[in-house]
Amino acid sequence: VMSILLHGDAAFAGQGVVYETFHLSDLPSYTTNGTIHVVVNNQIGFTTDPRMARSSPYPTDVARVVNAPIFHVNADDPEAVIYVCSVAAEWRNTFNKDVVVDLVCYRRRGHNEMDEPMFTQPLMYKQIHKQVPVLKKYADKLIADGTVTLQEFEEEIAKYDRICEEAYTRSKDNKILHIKHWLDSPWPGFFTVDGEPKSMSCPPTGISEEMLTHIGNVASSVPVEDFKIHSGLSRILKGRSEMTKNRVVDWALAEYMAFGSVLKEGIHVRLSGQDVERGTF
Repeated sequence: VMSILLHGDAAFAGQGVVYETFHLSDLPSYTTNGTIHVVVNNQIGFTTDPRMARSSPYPTDVARVVNAPIFHVNADDPEAVIYVCSVAAEWRNTFNKDVVVDLVCYRRRGHNEMDEPMFTQPLMYKQIHKQVPVLKKYADKLIADGTVTLQEFEEEIAKYDRICEEAYTRSKDNKILHIKHWLDSPWPGFFTVDGEPKSMSCPPTGISEEMLTHIGNVASSVPVEDFKIHSGLSRILKGRSEMTKNRVVDWALAEYMAFGSVLKEGIHVRLSGQDVERGTF
């Protein structure tokens, strides 16, 4: 059995569990006889520049606590990646110690459908948009070398697309989801028949609609006059203003209203972390 762990660059540097498991790696009763750590290093933790996310030059520096070898490899070069991975596997097999492969790459799209990385990384994303995707880059090289023909390449792509399409079609046939075991409450008798906890009472925490409207309007405005904001952001702010007008909220606006109402009561609110700067949370 060989354990392989897949990490993101920000998680590798920032999650304490990574450091802890490295320190467990050599303990007699806990060792896995070497784990291969693969770091998908897209150089951007969700939306944060490395200089804002950690103090060391590389996200993988945390692995130095156990003197694990760390291979930094250009993920745009598949053959180099394969070579490095086989060296890593051989190291682990020979010495039964942890080893790290740092795939230096990039993320072409945002974190999710709503995320626009150009908001916070405009220069980096101008470069990324110019990059030829790795699949095309490698296919062009193999076709130019005469290793494969264009037809063979297109057949492989079609074969893979077919596998995905068939799996997607099959997934629609699943009618029963077995989720009861994790939906059951572990404390029978904790809740009353109508779902309220028996022994807990909550003081009313509501605020007036007028106050909610005020917070919604402030949350959808720009605090500085004549300040040119990104067109994507102004669209979000406009949507937020519309929601306030129509008396509906989404998660983000609900959070704004919660924070805003606490601030209105004179209680200091401090948000910190990678996703705050852009208003994700």
